[in-house]
Formats: sequence, structure tokens, C-alpha cells
Amino acid sequence: MPLYEYQCQECGEVTEVLVSGSGKPDVTCEKCGSKKVDRKFSTFSARIASGGSDTGSSCPTGTCPLS
Repeated sequence: MPLYEYQCQECGEVTEVLVSGSGKPDVTCEKCGSKKVDRKFSTFSARIASGGSDTGSSCPTGTCPLS
């Protein structure tokens, strides 16, 4: 089941919602009770299991300027 973040248009509170099924969930702000919420764009991260080809860098080429 995916976990989505919603931000309230009224107070700005961010609420996490665990969604089951394919329907749109009925989301209510936990802080003010408003139903005016927008789903936030989410990112994900992945980690290579030990024994993989990970070089310890977050950049796959090893040439990233931040590494």
C-alpha cells in the first residue's frame, strides 16, 4: 500500500495517508479538519543490498560534483 503526503490549503499542515485500493482516499487535514488538501509530489530512495555493485557513492557514474 502506498503512503501519500497531502498538504492542507487552509493551514499548510502536511498529512501522511496510507492508501489501500485504487480509489481516491477521503483525506481530511489532521490539524484543522479541512477537506481542501493537495497531494504532494513524492520522491523515493532505494539502496542497493550488500553484495551489490554499489561503490559507496550516491552517483552511479562516480563523477557527480557533490560527491
